[in-house]
Amino acid sequence: MGLVDHNAQELEEWRGGVMTRMRTSAVSGAHQLCIFEQWCEPGSGAPLHLHAVEELLEMIDGTAEITCGDEQYVATVNQSVLIPAGRLHGFCNVGEGTLHVRATLAAPIFEASYESSTEVSRRWVPDGML
Repeated sequence: MGLVDHNAQELEEWRGGVMTRMRTSAVSGAHQLCIFEQWCEPGSGAPLHLHAVEELLEMIDGTAEITCGDEQYVATVNQSVLIPAGRLHGFCNVGEGTLHVRATLAAPIFEASYESSTEVSRRWVPDGML
C-alpha cells in the first residue's frame, strides 16, 4: 500500500541463470496479486510447473519458447501468454540475449509445484508471514 520503489527491491537467484525481482505481493499489501520479473540467460528459464491460479507471462525483452499443456509458443517483445490455473507450463530463453519476463499470478503469495523431482516445490513467503 502506497508507493513501491522497484529499484530498491532486491534481486534473488531462483536457479542458475535466472534472477527474480518480486514487484508486488503480500509484502507490499497485495491481497490478490503477485507480480514479479525475471531475467534469464540464454538457455535458462522456468522448468515445467503449475500454479493453483491463473498466470500471465509477458515478454518485456528477448524471445521465449513457452510450453503450456500440449501447446508451444514462441513469444517476443510485447507478447504474452495466459496460463490457466492448474495447467503445466514452463519457458526457456531461446534468444541470444537476456530474456526479461514479467509474470502476474492471481494470488499474493507465489507457489509452484514442479513436474521434475529434481526441482523443489517453491513457496515464496515474505519474512514473518505463514
